[in-house]
Amino acid sequence: MPPFLDYAFMVETLPEIAALIPVTLHLTVVSMVIAMTIGLITALVRLYRVPLARQLATFYISFIRGTPLLVQMYLAYYGIPKALDYLAAHTGLTININGIPAIVFVYVSLSLNVGAYLSETIRGAIEAVDKGQIEAAVSLGMGRWKGLRYVVLPQALVIALPNFGNTLISTLKDTSLAFMISVVEMMGQAKLLGARTLQFFEVYIVVALLYWVVCVLIEQGIALLEVRIKRHRGAVMAT
Repeated sequence: MPPFLDYAFMVETLPEIAALIPVTLHLTVVSMVIAMTIGLITALVRLYRVPLARQLATFYISFIRGTPLLVQMYLAYYGIPKALDYLAAHTGLTININGIPAIVFVYVSLSLNVGAYLSETIRGAIEAVDKGQIEAAVSLGMGRWKGLRYVVLPQALVIALPNFGNTLISTLKDTSLAFMISVVEMMGQAKLLGARTLQFFEVYIVVALLYWVVCVLIEQGIALLEVRIKRHRGAVMAT
């Protein structure tokens, strides 16, 4: 009777899957940075009730939260080339659609998806800061936007840090869908190895353990960052 698991095969495939960790982290970090920018802009647009832009932001958040990420990836993967092809046909521009790397569509879909959720996190964090802070900044001659930048946003980011950590981990796990549009990362490599050997269960255990280890390391990093920020704030308040 064969063993339940082929441990030798799991050890053999571990380095092959782990070699794709940098790709997974790259997708995560780039998408998260873009998403934070989108989230901040969208949150400010809704907070300050910018005409028209506020309605567009509300629609954007509603659409993203109401549709699966995989569908959004397919919309980006098939929709962007189609839109560029249409633009080229009607403007005379020469656009090499086939030259667009598939990873670009992952950036677009992940960034827009995460940005919608971060928008709500950032908006809630800004609203949690005492309104007297911005009023005090204005009274000191800083102006509303400078007060927002130097007084409110730093405090809001500290409040939102735990949620940022959770979103970062969720984004890392969501990169496992990138293989659906031809980008090979950890999950994609596991699927390729499984298809080649038909030992899907073993490779999925290996990739699950790798995701778990990376997520634990990120959790520890966020926790250490929170402790450091709290100590810094305590030292500032003491002075």
